[in-house]
Amino acid sequence: MASIAQLDPDSAELKKRIERFQKVRDAILGQVRQVIVGQEEVLDQILISLFVGGHCLITGLPGTAKTLMVRTIAQTLGLVFKRIQFTPDLMPSDITGTDIIEEDPTTGHRRWTFVPGPIFGNIVLADEINRTPPKTQSALLEAMQELSCTVRGNHYKLPSPFFVLATQNPIELEGTYPLPEAQLDRFLFNTILDYLSAADEVKVVDLTTATRVAQVETVTSAEEILDFQQLIRMVPIGESLAEYVVNLVRATRQNSGSAPDFVKKYVNYGASVRAAQFIVLGAKARALTHHRYHVAYEDITALATPVLRHRILLNFHAESDRIDSDEILRRLLEYMPPPKV
Repeated sequence: MASIAQLDPDSAELKKRIERFQKVRDAILGQVRQVIVGQEEVLDQILISLFVGGHCLITGLPGTAKTLMVRTIAQTLGLVFKRIQFTPDLMPSDITGTDIIEEDPTTGHRRWTFVPGPIFGNIVLADEINRTPPKTQSALLEAMQELSCTVRGNHYKLPSPFFVLATQNPIELEGTYPLPEAQLDRFLFNTILDYLSAADEVKVVDLTTATRVAQVETVTSAEEILDFQQLIRMVPIGESLAEYVVNLVRATRQNSGSAPDFVKKYVNYGASVRAAQFIVLGAKARALTHHRYHVAYEDITALATPVLRHRILLNFHAESDRIDSDEILRRLLEYMPPPKV
């Protein structure tokens, strides 16, 4: 496990980097708050995804400002933003780009020229990702894992940093294609956007029906985001907490010896080791945003559900009893005793 010495707050250089990280995060939230009302937990999870270099699946009802939220965050980060509207007729080449034949007007020679697709951005918004067939959805797989794409046998590196923020509508299922498990597993979070409170909806109406248009300013850069990603990985986590995360993930697998009875009854397949990696990374980022220099138990429990909810596959017993993954995870967190410090 990482040692305390890796993130020594008494180090002048590290202290400066930590203060800059916290200042930038506060500035991002300040800019986004000019446009987006409420959704504190969702914003927190999206920023954690960006700060650890992960991808985020945003599940929300129509009109909950999913696209506006992602676009606004991209503006504050000073990154190249690309939006892909997923439709049933979208082809993989519409995402990755394609080779075209160009003719030199002076010599008449023809050659293949690669025209990059919208995936060549820093933040790629995959809007309504479940509206396109699996063949096209899979065009994102290599990009999300390897930060590269292959077109006609040629390998192209993507810009760094690179994030996929995908949205999907949970209620309109006609004409949609559920995301394959392998693709779901590559998303750090599945974050849920719900309706706002009545008071927040009044604020939204006031903001969007007046003549004033909010001007969002850039508060950071690509280079600084990459530095933050390295800084977060230096945050230490105790051995007992790391073991707790691993045991929590293993308990989601119905064939493991540590799975409780309700998991064995309702879960077909549990989470992979990637879930444990993502919980630890997310917890490190959350600790730093809360001005702590080490991971705490509350960081793990706060992020376990959005990391795991799309990684456990329930069976027909769960559907029959109207049990969803969030309920399974709530019971699991109650079942697992906190680690002894």
